[in-house]
Amino acid sequence: MTDNKPTRKEILRPLHLVGIALAAGVFATVVTLVSTGAFTQRVNLSIAKGTYEGLTPIGLGLVIGGASFIVTLLGLAMLMLAVDPADVTKTIDRPVLFDHDEASSSPKTGQTGASNTGQTGAPKSGERRDAGDGPATAS
Repeated sequence: MTDNKPTRKEILRPLHLVGIALAAGVFATVVTLVSTGAFTQRVNLSIAKGTYEGLTPIGLGLVIGGASFIVTLLGLAMLMLAVDPADVTKTIDRPVLFDHDEASSSPKTGQTGASNTGQTGAPKSGERRDAGDGPATAS
C-alpha cells in the first residue's frame, strides 16, 4: 500500500464535479432518445413529413439532459457545502463516515461495558425497575 494519501481538495475538484454532472446529463439524454424512439424510422419519417406533433425526441432529449445536468450540478454543489473547509487540506487516512471517538472508545478486549464494570444489570435493593427493564418482580 502506498503512502500517497490524497487530500479532499484533490478528490473533489470542481472540474470533477462538472464532469460527473455532464456524465449524468449525457446519460439522461441517451435514455430519453432511446425511450422516445429517436432512432426509429417511423419517428424520423413523421418528423420529416411534418406530421410529428409535439416536441421532437432530440429536443426533448436536450431538455431532459440539460435539466439533469443542472440538477446534478446543484445537488453536488449543495453537498460540497457540507464539507468543513478546515478538513479540505487534511489527508484522508481513515473511513470518512466513522466518528473520531468511535474507534478510540470501543473496548479492546471484546467485552461489553456492563461486564467491564462488574455490573449485572439487576436493580439494587430498594431500587425500582423501569418499564423497559423487563418484568417487575414482587419483593
